[in-house]
Amino acid sequence: MTIFSPGATIGIIGGGQLGRMTALAAANLGFKIHTYCPEHDCPAAQVSNEVTVASYLDHQKIAEFAAVVDVATFEFENIPHETVQIIANHTVVRPGWKILHIAQNRLREKDFIKHLGIGTAPYQAIDSNEALQDAAASLGFPCILKTTELGYDGKGQYILRSATDIDALAINFQPGAYILEGFVDYDKEISVVLARSVNGEISCFAPTENHHKNGILDISIAPAAIAPAIATMAQAMASTLAENLELVGMMAVEFFVTKNQQLLVNEIAPRPHNSGHWTIDACITSQFEQFVRSVCGLPFGSNALHSRAIMQNLIGDQVLSWPDFISEPATKLHIYGKADVKAGRKMGHVTRLLPL
Repeated sequence: MTIFSPGATIGIIGGGQLGRMTALAAANLGFKIHTYCPEHDCPAAQVSNEVTVASYLDHQKIAEFAAVVDVATFEFENIPHETVQIIANHTVVRPGWKILHIAQNRLREKDFIKHLGIGTAPYQAIDSNEALQDAAASLGFPCILKTTELGYDGKGQYILRSATDIDALAINFQPGAYILEGFVDYDKEISVVLARSVNGEISCFAPTENHHKNGILDISIAPAAIAPAIATMAQAMASTLAENLELVGMMAVEFFVTKNQQLLVNEIAPRPHNSGHWTIDACITSQFEQFVRSVCGLPFGSNALHSRAIMQNLIGDQVLSWPDFISEPATKLHIYGKADVKAGRKMGHVTRLLPL
């Protein structure tokens, strides 16, 4: 087991807000950060010691980056898993490329979850308009057509409410590119954010209740208002997934809580997660610090809550109301440093703290 001490350099692939908040947590523990990102002045670059600006497909730059960091990780899953394989030839990578390969494809992900005997929404692979029509007839309306890769925050998703919606689609179907999911009549959406160490120890944060707007996470409430048995079951399922994926790092598992109080996994994300941002201000150890600890082989901090929390994403021009948020004494404001305010873009978040 390789342990990395303060002073070591952590390489982060990806320069978004998750990398930024990871870099801030790493700095508090005395680590240096080298960010690899295709864009100049990305949120993580603003708080990093070193930055490499290059394509994820530039294998030479990737190899040079890997050669100067002590351990590497990634802050989102929409990067080629081959990129992580190249890095692994030069340095330690946590988590490994295999978990990325599974999590970045909805069909592989659901097949993996199903193989473990854990429930998901019903689904079928779609490679033609005829296959879509047959699958929709089998799963019933409404249903959701999704790209298997590169979709997030509602992108690459089409809600189909009738056969007319299928007729209106203008898609050139390719093998393995789409998946159709049956609609789940759920009571709540929750998530479990957890970390797993190099020796297999797992640290689960309290389940979080999530509310979405236009396919984007809007509000997270922690802890979720669910029965203790549901919370325990969700943490156990998430832990089973982490163990079987041989995760070393951070992972979020999103669940539907059905009307009859069953749990179905919606998706997994092998990195810090938007629904865990509240942990920065409401827990003894945040998800980002726990992430750094797991990647570096250090013991976990306590994941206990010292406050209840309501986290709200600041989407698009909502961030312009920052003076109102910062004037609230029990509200913590986090702005990500993105230069352009765009509709549907996560510009920051606020966390309102409440007594336990």
